[in-house]
Amino acid sequence: MRRYHQALAKSEERLRLSIWGSGDELWDWNIDSGELYRSSAWLEPLAIAPKTEDFPPNKALIHPQDLDRVSHALSQHLAGKSPFFEASYRLKTLDETYIWVLDRGKVVAYHEDGRAQRMTGTLKNISQLKQAEARMQLFARCLENISDAVVICDTKFNIIEVNPAFSVITGKSREQVLQSRFQLSLYPPRFIQDIEKKLVRDGRWSGEIRELKTNGDYYQAELTFDVIKDEQGFITQYVAVFSDISDRKRREAELSRLANSDTLTGLPNRAVFMNKLASLVTEKTEHALLVFDLDNFKKINDSLGHELGDALLCKLADRLHNNKLFRQKLYRLGGDEFAILLDNTNDIHAITSLAKNLLEQINKPFAVDQHELAVTSSVGIVLFPEDGKDPQALLRNADTAMYHAKSAGANRYLFFNDTMNKQAVKRLQIENLIRHGLKEDYFTVFYQPKMDLLSGKVVGMEALVRFITPKGGLVSPGSFIPVAEETGQIVDIGTVVLRKACIDVKRWIAQGLFHGRVAVNLSAKQFMLPFLCDQIDDILQQTDLPSYHLELEITEGTVMQSPKLAIDTMKKLRARGIHLAMDDFGTGYSSLAYLKQFPLNTLKIDKAFIDDMSSARGRNMVDTIVTIAHNLSLSVVAEGVETHEQLEQLRKLRCEIIQGYYYSKPLSAEDFAAFLQEQKQQRPKIAAL
Repeated sequence: MRRYHQALAKSEERLRLSIWGSGDELWDWNIDSGELYRSSAWLEPLAIAPKTEDFPPNKALIHPQDLDRVSHALSQHLAGKSPFFEASYRLKTLDETYIWVLDRGKVVAYHEDGRAQRMTGTLKNISQLKQAEARMQLFARCLENISDAVVICDTKFNIIEVNPAFSVITGKSREQVLQSRFQLSLYPPRFIQDIEKKLVRDGRWSGEIRELKTNGDYYQAELTFDVIKDEQGFITQYVAVFSDISDRKRREAELSRLANSDTLTGLPNRAVFMNKLASLVTEKTEHALLVFDLDNFKKINDSLGHELGDALLCKLADRLHNNKLFRQKLYRLGGDEFAILLDNTNDIHAITSLAKNLLEQINKPFAVDQHELAVTSSVGIVLFPEDGKDPQALLRNADTAMYHAKSAGANRYLFFNDTMNKQAVKRLQIENLIRHGLKEDYFTVFYQPKMDLLSGKVVGMEALVRFITPKGGLVSPGSFIPVAEETGQIVDIGTVVLRKACIDVKRWIAQGLFHGRVAVNLSAKQFMLPFLCDQIDDILQQTDLPSYHLELEITEGTVMQSPKLAIDTMKKLRARGIHLAMDDFGTGYSSLAYLKQFPLNTLKIDKAFIDDMSSARGRNMVDTIVTIAHNLSLSVVAEGVETHEQLEQLRKLRCEIIQGYYYSKPLSAEDFAAFLQEQKQQRPKIAAL
C-alpha cells in the first residue's frame, strides 16, 4: 500500500509539474454542486469563484461579445453533440482587463440517467498568440488592400506570392505567375542579375522601370527590392514592392513640356534656349546664333487683330519646324522674335546659305483666316567666340545686328560687328540720358517765330524741344529724337513740350506780347494714343489756354499710317477749335484724295523744297504746293527760309507765312519774350525792304 501511495504521489507530482510547465490552468467542475476547482498556475490572477450557479460558470467574467458563442459550445458538449468542449474567448482579470484564453474540457462522469455530472479541462492564456494573429491579419489585410504591388520571391527569384494590386497593375493573375521567375520583358536578363548582386551586397535595390501590361499598354513603376532573412541572418526571400507612376510621369512630362515649350507655337521657349546657349558657351563649342523677327508685325496686330497675329506666328513656326534645316534648332524667344542655334559650326558660307533660306521661307505668303499675308524678316547673326564670351553678350549682339538689318531696309540678314556694338552702347546711353532728363526736367522749349510775309509781324511760332543737361550741355535733337521715337519716350517728351508751350504762350498773351498760335509737333506715337484728345483737353484746362491759340503739326507719314483713324482723330481736334497743320508736305506719300479729306488749316512746305528754289523746277514745285493749298482753302507756311532771295520768290508765289533763320533762329523762352517785345516796339523789318 505504501509503494502504491508513493507511486501515486509521484504520478500526481509529474502531472502537476507538467501542467505548471505548460502554463495551462487545470479546472474541475462539479456540475451538480457548482463547485469549480482551478490550479491557479497563471501569473494573471482571475477572480473565479470556487462555487457558481451561472451558466456557463463565472459568466460575469466572460466578455459580452463572446458569451453566446461560449454558451453554445458548452451546451452542445453537455448535450452529447460534440466529443469535447473547446472555445477561445476573452476573460476578465482582477485588474479589470481582458485576456484571451483557450478553454478545452470534457465530461468525465455521468449520472445513471446519462446526465453530465463532472467535467474537467484546461485553460490556456493565448493573448500573445491572439496578438500575433491580429498582427498577421493586419499585415494580410494591408497586403490585400494597398495599391502598391507586392511580390515575394525565393532566393532564385521564383514568385511564391503576390497581392491583388499586382494583378491590377500588370494584368497578370496570381495563378499565372506563382512559381514562375520574376522578370521584366523590356530588360535583358542581366538586369535582374544586377539587382540580385546589389541585394546580396546592400540588402536593397530601388529604381524606376517601364514595362508592358498583358493588354499591350505600357506602364511605369517605382520598383524596390528588399531581402528577408531568417534568425541566423541568411537570406530566405526577396520582396518587391512597386507602384504604378504612369499618371505621375505623364503629368511630369506635361509640366516639363509646358515649362520648356512656348504655349503658343509649341517650340522650345526662351528658358530652354538660354540653357542650351549657356551649355555651348560652357563647353566652348563653336556655334552661330541667328535671331530674327517679323518686320512691321505690330501693324499686323493693330490692323488685323492679335488673334490673327498669333495665328501667323503659329503658321511660321510650323513651316520652319517642318523644314529639316531648322528642326531641333528653332526657338521662340517671345513676341515675334525667334532664334536659331547652329552647333559646331562657324562656317560663314553654311551660315549665310541658311540665313538666305530662312528669309525665303518667311517671304512665302501665309494663308491666315482668309487673308494672304506677305511678310518679311530681319536677321541678326553672331558667332561664338568672336562676337561674345557669354550667353547674354551673344544674345544682345544678335539683337543689335537684327536691329541694324531692320534699319538698313529690313528683309535681310547682317552679321554683327564692333561698330554696331558701339552704336548700340551709344543708343543705350542716350536712352538712359532721356530717362534721367525726363525725371530731372532737363527738357525745355525753344521757339522759332512765324512771320506774316506782307506785314512782317509775328503771327505765330513753332515750339521746338531742346535737351540741355547741366554737365553735357545741349544734346542734338538728331541724336535723341530717333531714340525717343523708337523707345516710346517721345510720348512723355511730347507731353512736356505741349504743357510748357501752353504755359509760356498763356503768359505772353497775358502780357500783351502775343495773340497768335503756337505750333506743337505731334509724333506718330502721340498721334496714335487712344487718349490723345483727353490729354490735350487736360493740358489746356490746367494752363487756362484757349484752344484756338494751339496748332498741332502732324507729318504726312504719321497720318498715312492709318488714314481713316487719322481723319477721325483730326476731326475731334478740329471740333475743339485746335488748328491743324501738315508738316513736311511733299516729302511723304499722301495722295490728293486723302489731302482733300484731311480737316487741315495749314500746309507747311519742307525746307528741302525752299532750298531748291534756285532752279526753275524747284520754284515750280513750290508754286504747285502753294496753289494746291490755296485751292483747298489752306494757308501756307514756308519753313527754312534763310535768304532775302528766297523771301522774294515766296512773295511772288503768294506764300503768306515764312519761318526760318532769315528772321530768327529758335530762341529760349526768355529770348523769345525779348524778341516779341522788340517786335512790338520796332517797325516791321519787311516794310523796309
